Amino acid sequence: MSRYTENGKYLACNFIYILLYYALALIRAKERGFKLMTTLKFDEMNLSEEIVKAVADMGFEEATPIQSMAITKIMEGIDIIGQSQTGTGKTAAFGIPCIEQIDEDNRRLQAIILCPTRELAIQICEEFRQLLKYKSNIRAIPIYGGQPIDRQIIALKKGVQIVVGTPGRVMDHIQRKTLRMETVKFVVLDEADEMLDMGFREDIEFILEKMPEERQTVLFSATMPQAIVKLTRLYQKNPEHIAIARKELTVPGIEQFYFELKEKTKLEALSRIIDMQCPKLSIVFCNTKKRVDELVEQLQSRGYFAEAIHGDLKQQQRDNVMKKFRAGTIEILVATDVAARGIDVDDIDIVFNFDLPQDEEYYVHRIGRT
Repeated sequence: MSRYTENGKYLACNFIYILLYYALALIRAKERGFKLMTTLKFDEMNLSEEIVKAVADMGFEEATPIQSMAITKIMEGIDIIGQSQTGTGKTAAFGIPCIEQIDEDNRRLQAIILCPTRELAIQICEEFRQLLKYKSNIRAIPIYGGQPIDRQIIALKKGVQIVVGTPGRVMDHIQRKTLRMETVKFVVLDEADEMLDMGFREDIEFILEKMPEERQTVLFSATMPQAIVKLTRLYQKNPEHIAIARKELTVPGIEQFYFELKEKTKLEALSRIIDMQCPKLSIVFCNTKKRVDELVEQLQSRGYFAEAIHGDLKQQQRDNVMKKFRAGTIEILVATDVAARGIDVDDIDIVFNFDLPQDEEYYVHRIGRT
């Protein structure tokens, strides 16, 4: 047998092995619920001209994988469980089909989006408004705790088709009969795992029980703990699970460094890095509210302009802290993960992970503040 024949057989065997390897990888990905597919362009998705134009104005032409998969399915009326990492375009994935299904001539409530924090509610509603740029007959408003409820009641009385809100305040409006659920046909639970972690389970169940049985329920969650599975079984009808395989969780433009330290040396190390780098604005993340308060006290005692933001603060206090931070009168913001959801501040120089987060999704949310 010649050397060329042997090489040919070797290459053929290798090629077959590679084909089998990728075939097996595809089967395993499918078993895990991952959908491997090419992305679509928005003008290929049977969307209204107004939405395509609004998306183009936002600078997007091609949908992300979660958008490519979820938009079409949701438009077909299918209940969806969506799993994808942060920054993948989840809001548009449920926002576009939500808007497309709204009856513009009907001023009554038709869609509810529930999310864990006030900041995220505002962020989602802002994206909805961008998508609604050429659909002037559809109104969306955020409702959340910390804002005077009378102002929200006046806005609701004017006629609103889409409400983006936190569970506690939505439940409050239902009990006051300023929000009526009988015309709702579309509901989204965004960051469902976060809402359950924050103790909103009973509120969510109360809200869903008040809605018509004939509705579409869409759920997005970074993780799928047993509590989420139970929720989907109770309130969704034959949901389709869409999970996007993870690629790179973080963007290359963010430089990342880590230091191996003993617990007792963390504060000293943090102080020295701040002194050496002299950041104008920085965020320090801790895992607990108690840790945040302790660290702020320690930093202030060392002469740093630091303030805390976490769930125990009243909304007005959180707003005041964020106002000072944006203005630069506070140099260091010390925060918990939940309190930082939806925070968007320009020109943050450094994000410190004083405590390692429990979940990689939290890490991505943290460093995405830069």
